[in-house]
Amino acid sequence: MDSTPTTNITLTIRLIKSFEFRNFKNVVVHVDTATTTPLDLAAIVKQKVDSEGGLRPYRTVELDTFKLYTKAFGAKTQNLIINLDHDEDWILDMNATLAEQDGRMGGFENETEISFFNKAAYDAFKAHPETKW
Repeated sequence: MDSTPTTNITLTIRLIKSFEFRNFKNVVVHVDTATTTPLDLAAIVKQKVDSEGGLRPYRTVELDTFKLYTKAFGAKTQNLIINLDHDEDWILDMNATLAEQDGRMGGFENETEISFFNKAAYDAFKAHPETKW
């Protein structure tokens, strides 16, 4: 029998470098939703970016906002880089734990994907969602 608490889950964090060119890289992290806040999650991701060579291009990107992208076995958006809908519900409160934010999003499950991006770049892309490739 598995003794791992159900609050321990695996998340895929989508580091978005450019919305227009659809540049992103996935980082897999294991967290406890009962104790982890998005600020903690940002620190975990930053440590991975600083220590892994394949993430070197993302070291200069100012990432400051998390937003739910999709859940395992859930419907995905038509936009390949980020979900442009549900900003008020799916952008995470940086100070509340992931478990405290479950009600707004229907809960964090194993293999949930969360986008991590620069809010100013997102707002500019949302105003004019054009890709350049």
